[in-house]
Amino acid sequence: MTRIRHALIPALLASLLVACGSASGAAKPGGLEVTELRYQGSVGAVTFPELAEHLGYLAPIKLKWIGNTISGPQDIQAAATGQTDFGGAFNGAIVKLAAAKAPIKAVIGYYGSDKDSYVGYYVADGSPIKGPRDLIGKKIGVNTLGAHLEAVVKEYLKRGGLTPQEIGKVELVVVPPVNTEQALRQGQIDVAALSGILRDKALQRGGIRPLFKDIDLFGPFTAGSVVLTQRFIQRNPNTTRKFVEGFAKAVEWTQTHSREEVIAEYKKIIDGRGRSEDAGGITFWKSSGVANKGGVIDAKEFQTWVDWLEREGEIRPGQVKVADLYTNEYNPFKRGSAS
Repeated sequence: MTRIRHALIPALLASLLVACGSASGAAKPGGLEVTELRYQGSVGAVTFPELAEHLGYLAPIKLKWIGNTISGPQDIQAAATGQTDFGGAFNGAIVKLAAAKAPIKAVIGYYGSDKDSYVGYYVADGSPIKGPRDLIGKKIGVNTLGAHLEAVVKEYLKRGGLTPQEIGKVELVVVPPVNTEQALRQGQIDVAALSGILRDKALQRGGIRPLFKDIDLFGPFTAGSVVLTQRFIQRNPNTTRKFVEGFAKAVEWTQTHSREEVIAEYKKIIDGRGRSEDAGGITFWKSSGVANKGGVIDAKEFQTWVDWLEREGEIRPGQVKVADLYTNEYNPFKRGSAS
């Protein structure tokens, strides 16, 4: 099986030295160093920064959408190399990028798994696959390599008693999320990793059954964080604080409002941004899965993956210090509540 990794090449790594947002000489509203932040979105979905802007929590900061992504590792690489100003990914992927000396800092949690929002691994009805050992020689469809879905698969196989050699015979196949269900039904893959709207729509159609879920292994947990470069934070402390505060308020808003209210606002955002996308799937939204109020980061949300990656030989013991990976300094909910 392909090892958890990031496709960082020397040119990309070198660009980390210069990538950042920077303050211009002109005065900005509210003492902010920069008032426009570039980002990548997701088709048919709403990100927390988009919700924060919609609710007025980011003003006067404006977001500039530069395209969509289905890959967390790609999203944080884009932020690290200056193509965007922020990006989000699975915490294990952030650990790997930090181990590659990328000067990034996680500032807020943005997605996770709970009883309503989780990653499930599904097989077709009638499939002979019943447990970990049955996956030897089989294909599992995931959205990207080196992230949440791969880490969960490898942990499931290891807990199932498979040796490293046997785990290496389980093939991970990268499939765009919107095509994963179809690939399973057509027999192109043996197992489909599905979450959120795509999972619920697939289950509604029937003909598939769950093999296991990520929460079966780890319980409810915040799985991913949004990162900024350390240089961006240093050069733009006021913008950083405003961005994280607005982001945190948006997270907390979804945690304290009804599912119907969240869906209604998400529909408004999707319908209003003019990206020729279908907003119908948003009706399946249930929760973000973020464990802590306002996306406050808990050390264990990184420690789990540092320990796991060390155990798997993906990083050296002591190569990454958890305290260096994240900060809650800019999150108002670390102190209890936002003003």
